Amino acid sequence: MRPKSPRLAVRAIIVEEDRLLIVNAWPDGQSPLMCAPGGGVEVGSSLPDNLVREVHEETGLHIEVGAPCLVNEFHDPGSSFHQVDVYFRCTVAPGSPRPERWKDIEKIVTERRWLTRAELAQTPHKPDSLAAVAFDGDGISYDPLEPLVR
Repeated sequence: MRPKSPRLAVRAIIVEEDRLLIVNAWPDGQSPLMCAPGGGVEVGSSLPDNLVREVHEETGLHIEVGAPCLVNEFHDPGSSFHQVDVYFRCTVAPGSPRPERWKDIEKIVTERRWLTRAELAQTPHKPDSLAAVAFDGDGISYDPLEPLVR
């Protein structure tokens, strides 16, 4: 029997005024783990188009998608979950509304934050390389398979 293929997802690295936009990663706040906004790729839609849709669903923001900056793999050692995330540098589109209140239509994301590097260091998040990619990185990097939760 052929093993299940990894899930493909896209995520946005959005930094404004030295703050990175992150969202909670678990429905109903089941975990404090945070990540960059984004989500699963739908067949027949480009990676950037998927990312625009996902970020809007999760944050209410309209974005412009730039260059890829990170490929990261996650797995849950206790299950068959394996996901490959492709991260892109993004900006909030000029004139995008910035809703103070919003609801994720999928009802997964219930919190979003703009964090400095120091604040991110104090916040449980994935991937481990998120701060370096967001605040230091200029090129593209690759994180091999890392456990989703320790």
